[in-house]
Amino acid sequence: MIPVCPLASLPRGEALRLDVVDPPIAVFHTDEGDILAIDDTCTHQDASLADGWLEGCEIECPLHASRFNLRTGEVDAPPAKRPVRVHQVVVENDVIHVVPSDAPPNLPPGVTLKGQA
Repeated sequence: MIPVCPLASLPRGEALRLDVVDPPIAVFHTDEGDILAIDDTCTHQDASLADGWLEGCEIECPLHASRFNLRTGEVDAPPAKRPVRVHQVVVENDVIHVVPSDAPPNLPPGVTLKGQA
């Protein structure tokens, strides 16, 4: 588990980028109070989803308006065609933690993991 921040430090309707993993992870606190985490990189083109627009359980990419379901990672609006990877979130002692997924990420064309060519 990766500690993210105290729950009180991530207000509802906000997101933050967790750079300690590759690819980075975006953690969202929805207006409904859910804490959800996905890969922070849009699968269409290299853009931070944490910088996007959060509405309900969907995030809209700030670059080309692709939308992703934060619970499933599925694409809800193109131009993205591949889902983003979803990560488990645990809130323990009022601290948000992320358990990174073991599944391979769906990275956009031209983007590679650090240490890969």
